[in-house]
Amino acid sequence: MLTIHAADLLIPGDRRQPVPGGAVLVDGREIAAVGRYEELAAARPTARVRRWPGLLTPGLVNVHGPELLERAYHPDPREAGELGTEPLTGAALAALPMTDARWGASARRGVQRMLAHGTVAVAGSLWRPAVVDAVYRAGLTAEERFADPPGPPTFDPLAGRSLAEAILLPLPPAGADGVGRTDGADATFAVFDVPDEATLVKRGAVSCVATVLKGRLVHRRR
Repeated sequence: MLTIHAADLLIPGDRRQPVPGGAVLVDGREIAAVGRYEELAAARPTARVRRWPGLLTPGLVNVHGPELLERAYHPDPREAGELGTEPLTGAALAALPMTDARWGASARRGVQRMLAHGTVAVAGSLWRPAVVDAVYRAGLTAEERFADPPGPPTFDPLAGRSLAEAILLPLPPAGADGVGRTDGADATFAVFDVPDEATLVKRGAVSCVATVLKGRLVHRRR
């Protein structure tokens, strides 16, 4: 099924100018076209349309993969009365009887929080099989990290980073006619309910309203 994801402003993620009223046309798991909504809708009138407020950008990379997924425990909501709702680290984590199954469940909850911040990839070496499985089953990719990131671990990929630094890959360019097929890039992107890039960086990725991974809508703010 063809789906057009349209937003108030599309940011390609490289030196190309933002596109007011921009959109991406998704065919299965790939981006079939990028351009203005009116042009894509006219070219593909039968496509389903999803309209989003704010900015549509490429997906983001969280550089704190190991810290958030292998050095922290994300309590199950049923454990909130005993453990609270925030990630447990240090002595609090050491006091927990952690099994592979518990690490896997924790990682799945951590990944869901990442998706809710527009994250489509994590950076850093992951070695726990249950964690690696949770990451790949969710569709995230693991990227190499060449140095420890500054600052405390955070779910916000934009904390202390510009949008350009946080983006995994730019959106593909439009065809020569503005709506022609792209090179078959994965339909992976995020949408943030803010009016412009400066506001996005100021408010952070908590403003995410939707995350799409290889054509799948994996997060949508209710």
